[in-house]
Amino acid sequence: MSLADAAVAVTGAGAGMGRATARLFAERGASVAAVDVDGEAAGETADLIADDGGTAIAIEADVSDPAAVEGFVEGTVDTFGGLDVLHNNAGIPQESTPVEDVEEATWDRVLDVNLKSAFLGAKSAVPHLRESDHEGGGVILNTASTAGIRPRTGLSAYAASKGGMITLTKQLAFELADDGVRVNAICPVATDTDMLPEFAGGDLTLEGIAETIPLGRLCQPEDVAEAAVFLAGDGASMITGTALEVDGGRDI
Repeated sequence: MSLADAAVAVTGAGAGMGRATARLFAERGASVAAVDVDGEAAGETADLIADDGGTAIAIEADVSDPAAVEGFVEGTVDTFGGLDVLHNNAGIPQESTPVEDVEEATWDRVLDVNLKSAFLGAKSAVPHLRESDHEGGGVILNTASTAGIRPRTGLSAYAASKGGMITLTKQLAFELADDGVRVNAICPVATDTDMLPEFAGGDLTLEGIAETIPLGRLCQPEDVAEAAVFLAGDGASMITGTALEVDGGRDI
């Protein structure tokens, strides 16, 4: 699928991986809906895209709210005339906590934002993605994590949410293949964003995390953006149901 004139919605677009991905989609010619629970941050992303000569709108939405998800999907379709790519990127961290100390409310919130949101996004977007007139059909991208592949201590809710995201990706890829809709997940290793310090916990430092990655550095938001744009494009037309590890070799 050529990204020129594609309509793309990116959730969690107010910062970090979402902002980098929204900007790169726009740079490659897509019209972008920058969606975030922080409307001001979403607006800043849309402004950055406009400053770069791209086309974008900002939509404030809580991706754990079914009505809000339906609203941002319909807002994207109404503005751009359709929807070709949905990137379910919004997510929240979990502070490193032993499982016996995790509050049920924390578990519910992490699963709602990180996993239920992708289900809600697909539920609202699939009817429009089926109608995509771009070569290669519609695309769903889900930001999972290496935590869903190789968990570590203290992240029971987060790892469960991302493992569920990977399985949901495979289920949707199988279910939607006959409709020409491709579905893939992106699994970044620890990424240099404002959320990362919450994951470290205890005595683990960002430098210590980088030392566990064979390539010797943290993932950058732009690394995730490049993976997303690749998976949405023509070069990935035979790729569906995969969980692409953007991890510097962490999961070898």
